[in-house]
Amino acid sequence: MAAGDMNRKKQRRDVSATTAGGTGRKRRKLPVAEEKSWQKAGSKLNEEISSDSEPDSPAKKKNNEAEEEIDETPQEKKLRLAKLYLEQLRQQEEEKAEEEALERDLIAGRLKEDVLEQKGKLQRQIAKSLQLPDVADIRVLRGHRLPITCLVISPDDKYVFSASKDCSIIKWDVESGKKLHVIRGGKKVTEESHGHTAHILSMAISSDGKYLATGDKNKLIMIWEAATCQHLYKFTGHRDAVSGLSFRKGTHQLYSASHDRSIKVWNAAENAYVETLFGHQDVITGLDSLSRECCVTSGGRDGTVRVWKIPEESQLVFYGHQGSIDCIQLINEEHMVSGADDGSVALWGLSKKKPLTTVKRAHGFQGAQGLEQPYWITSVAALLNSDIVATGSHNTGVKLWKCGEGFRKLEPLFDIPLVGFVNSLKFSNTGNFLVAGIGQEHRLGRWWRIKEAKNSICIIPLKKAAAGNTEIPMEGS
Repeated sequence: MAAGDMNRKKQRRDVSATTAGGTGRKRRKLPVAEEKSWQKAGSKLNEEISSDSEPDSPAKKKNNEAEEEIDETPQEKKLRLAKLYLEQLRQQEEEKAEEEALERDLIAGRLKEDVLEQKGKLQRQIAKSLQLPDVADIRVLRGHRLPITCLVISPDDKYVFSASKDCSIIKWDVESGKKLHVIRGGKKVTEESHGHTAHILSMAISSDGKYLATGDKNKLIMIWEAATCQHLYKFTGHRDAVSGLSFRKGTHQLYSASHDRSIKVWNAAENAYVETLFGHQDVITGLDSLSRECCVTSGGRDGTVRVWKIPEESQLVFYGHQGSIDCIQLINEEHMVSGADDGSVALWGLSKKKPLTTVKRAHGFQGAQGLEQPYWITSVAALLNSDIVATGSHNTGVKLWKCGEGFRKLEPLFDIPLVGFVNSLKFSNTGNFLVAGIGQEHRLGRWWRIKEAKNSICIIPLKKAAAGNTEIPMEGS
């Protein structure tokens, strides 16, 4: 019995040894000395391999460390990936929130600027960064035979339209200086060409650049397609020369002023007359408008500047100049600049009936001692919503002025030499250049001629210093 038990135990040991081998064979146990020699040989072989291979780079060590760190259970891996995903979501949400905040700030800034612009309290500080342009940089474009009387710049600043006493209209490319289109005029004009047959005195272009309007001494207003210079239709109704035209900003509503002392309102898109306004006691010499449903006019020798409120059918009357007020321009919705033949330039605010400031003999005077006469102010221009104003005369130069805070001061910046009557001035919408229409005679008459002058368009680049422009709200005037 004892011998059988011993045999069964021996069989169990043999089975367990076979199972531990994994291959069904018994593992032979090496002697201790032989096992140590095999371990020593293996370690030596490892040393030889590691010495022959390149040393571990930091990236390789880092990868090895990462592999060691990623030695984790499936549950730990799921948790780690979940945390990583949540972190990415959090970063995306933060970036999105930052973008939305920036967009809100930009929109708020734009809305604030729009509100200030509507209130007439936006004044871009540009004057301090302007530099005197080189005379060599002024481009002179010639194409009209007689004095230029008026001009406009397209909203994208790519084209200039000019008109003249020779009854012609020319469309110029600003970049190349080439004539793109010429609308002939004069006594020989046929009905098919639709050109003007009398001196063109006024011009306006809609804020979307679609319509061009021109007015002449023969009481007519012509409407053209600005892109093609194709004639669309004409407005009749004034009883004398059409001396001023302006499109209301953002619309196709057209205002016209005439020597018949009236203001008329038209709809250029619908070829329609709207209404007529009366009030001036002398010929109207200039007109301008912005986005509000109103316009401003200069009344020649009646000595008034008037603001016409179209919906209310009312007007505000302003007094200040001593001579004939020949030109006017809005600086923003609340302020304007005007010039007269007494040589004075005035800045106005709509809340006061007198000028906020006046510069007498702004362009100097001419004549012998004791008989001095001031140079007439023949044109004015303003860079919209800024502190820059330009004035033209016939004293061989255009003057640029800086408007002080609140438009209570007018300081001269520099003179740009030009020979002849500066009958029209316009700033580009970006403020990068100024265009002057030069003639040998005044646009409204022929009191005298400057023979050495050239009937031409002058494009004057306005250089700016590196410092950026700033915008400040103004205190109410």
